[in-house]
Amino acid sequence: MNFLQRMKNEILIADGAMGTLLFSYGKDTCLEELNLSHPEQIMSIHQAYLEAGADVIQTNTYAANSLKLTRYGLEDSVKSINTAAVKLAKQVVGSKGYVIASIGGNRGINPQSIDLEDIKQSFREQLHAILSEGVDGILLETFYDLEELETVLKIARNSTNLPIIAQVSMQEVGVLQNGTPLDEAFSRLETLGADVVGLNCRLGPHHMIKALEQVPIPKKAFLSAYPNSGLPSYNDGVIQYDGDADYFRKSAQSFREQGVRLLGGCCGTTPDHIRAFAEALKGTLPIQEKVLSVKEKVVIATKETERDLPPLQEIVKQRPSVIVELDPPKKLDTTKFFEGAKALKDQGIDAITLADNSLASPRISNSALGYLVKNKIDLRPLIHLTCRDRNLIGLQSHLMGLHTLGLNDLLAITGDPAKVGDFPGASSVYDVSSFELIRMIKQLNEGLSLSGKDLGQKTNFSVAAAFNPNVRQIDKAVKRLEKKIEYGADYFITQPVYSEEKIISVYEETKHLDTPIYIGLMPLTSSRNAEFLHHEVPGIKIDDSIRNSLAALNNDPIKSAQEGINITKSLIDTAAELFNGIYLITPFLRYEMSVELSEYAHSKTEKLRRNHLV
Repeated sequence: MNFLQRMKNEILIADGAMGTLLFSYGKDTCLEELNLSHPEQIMSIHQAYLEAGADVIQTNTYAANSLKLTRYGLEDSVKSINTAAVKLAKQVVGSKGYVIASIGGNRGINPQSIDLEDIKQSFREQLHAILSEGVDGILLETFYDLEELETVLKIARNSTNLPIIAQVSMQEVGVLQNGTPLDEAFSRLETLGADVVGLNCRLGPHHMIKALEQVPIPKKAFLSAYPNSGLPSYNDGVIQYDGDADYFRKSAQSFREQGVRLLGGCCGTTPDHIRAFAEALKGTLPIQEKVLSVKEKVVIATKETERDLPPLQEIVKQRPSVIVELDPPKKLDTTKFFEGAKALKDQGIDAITLADNSLASPRISNSALGYLVKNKIDLRPLIHLTCRDRNLIGLQSHLMGLHTLGLNDLLAITGDPAKVGDFPGASSVYDVSSFELIRMIKQLNEGLSLSGKDLGQKTNFSVAAAFNPNVRQIDKAVKRLEKKIEYGADYFITQPVYSEEKIISVYEETKHLDTPIYIGLMPLTSSRNAEFLHHEVPGIKIDDSIRNSLAALNNDPIKSAQEGINITKSLIDTAAELFNGIYLITPFLRYEMSVELSEYAHSKTEKLRRNHLV
């Protein structure tokens, strides 16, 4: 009798964590490799869970795929590690229980970090190795990304008739990170052929039970739950779980009442936790029906944040537009910054853009200055947001704060690495790339947090993305641009361009797109400035003719600055013919240069408009 047949009339107990026990033995290497180098330890853990009352034992193969084994240089050991794991488990279990093969998810909070085709190839290789040794079932566990789980479930279902357990993991109670409700996810997995659907990891018993309260008993499949022992603590660089086994004993009946028929443990659980489940539930009958708790109604605000003006992407589609970058100061004196902002406002620019610690050097918070610019000067701020300085927690918190402050215009960028700035020893976070950041901002616009939780209100962000045309193969840069459009970019702002030919090239390569582009132009102030930008700043290249013309002025400050303005005016002439958007970048808070160039850009575009009307 296989375990599916038994679950018709029984609640089966599964085992608990493998990694938790191996770490307690001082192991900090590839845990799956221990199937080969320390088989006795793996077998002792299986034995301990079996003696604790587990009916179902999982193999030590959770991360035994080529994608994860590559970290340890073991990508060629997929077959040997997986086959050894199955043999060890079967040797211990014998006829006393069931052996299921654990296969874990690869994608986390950043779904696009791993290509789906690579996941398919890796999964097939691991699955084939496992099936060759014979197991009682397949456990697909710890899948945060529903697309990945559905993909591998289809492969597994087409490859075997063995029972398949498909378990998702949630960041928030009752919803997956892409916003899919848990009951809908279970229904989709059941339709794809999962025999058991359930939850594991991330949540302890309390929140896992709460999530299951909203889930009906499946029509064909059974329910499973593998909770963590609780929330972990972080002590002296080590993550620890302190949940006690008695708490698991008390929660066991609640899992039964929610219809769970396969109950085990995940992170932090030990044989003591599994023994508690077994003692509480062995011999009890599973429930056949349950009454769902009434879902709390969350009212989504239908009135979005009011905007004084249309989004920039709409403005630049309809008419010529000039926006200006004015960097937040590195020092606390903001007098010159606000003088510049006021002068630019008087010149009639559409927005002032505020960099996010450009070149990885700390400056006054751009969101703080943006709020003051909006409310004291009545000028639209466009806030740059980098992936470098904040992890996912910080990013969501920051975005929620920007929404609360009414700062709805954003430029999503990767950000220069910390090592180029004032604190080269600082960490560059990069939990996500600019692509995923764009997608996440758009997810907030749907009223969903980065983990899929309902925010109770929709944000109203307009998202610009960076476009670097200063590359040898601009067609590849345009491919990245097109990908950002797919992720939700509303318009683009380019890196500074220093040649008419490059502006024309950008136009020719992007004229098939409807997404508007602001051409970036930054006046040079000296030969030294030009050489530094050309040789040391990523994404900026300056033509030899321009660098030579500045070098001939011997760094005379007045003549060099005027030459820089003249060069930029010439570039404006070309850009205004082809693009509605001009993006002026102010060097060293020298806002008077941007004021003069803004005036020139407005006069140029007005002249072009009149000529078109004639």
